[in-house]
Amino acid sequence: MTVARILAAKGKDVVTTQPHRTLAEAAALLTARNIGAAVVTDAQGRVLGMLSERDILHAVGKGGAAALDNAVSKHMTALVVTTQEGECVDRAMEKMTVRRCRHLPVVVDERLVGIVSIGDVVKYRLEQLEHEHQALREYIATA
Repeated sequence: MTVARILAAKGKDVVTTQPHRTLAEAAALLTARNIGAAVVTDAQGRVLGMLSERDILHAVGKGGAAALDNAVSKHMTALVVTTQEGECVDRAMEKMTVRRCRHLPVVVDERLVGIVSIGDVVKYRLEQLEHEHQALREYIATA
């Protein structure tokens, strides 16, 4: 199964923010959408970074409440691991494990087209295991 299949099932809606926004604005966005991270993009939809709740917490921990007035670009993770629609889900899961990231922006021609979370790949893996389990049960029942 490919990343495109996950996106087809879950949709391609991605919450984004811009690098010039403040951490306070980004925190309000994450809270309003009940999510843990947003993709930081430019006006053309190119991925510039990721901003997570953890990034905001670290900024406030280091700089106090005044850090909430800082630009997102100052605290975002700039080296973002991405995936493509044609990539195998197992490969995407491997990237997440090796890089210890919970979200992979999906990029086509350098433009953001979706996002895959660790929850998405775990759900895929559980469904895959259930299908295998069912196939084994059916095989044993007919043997």
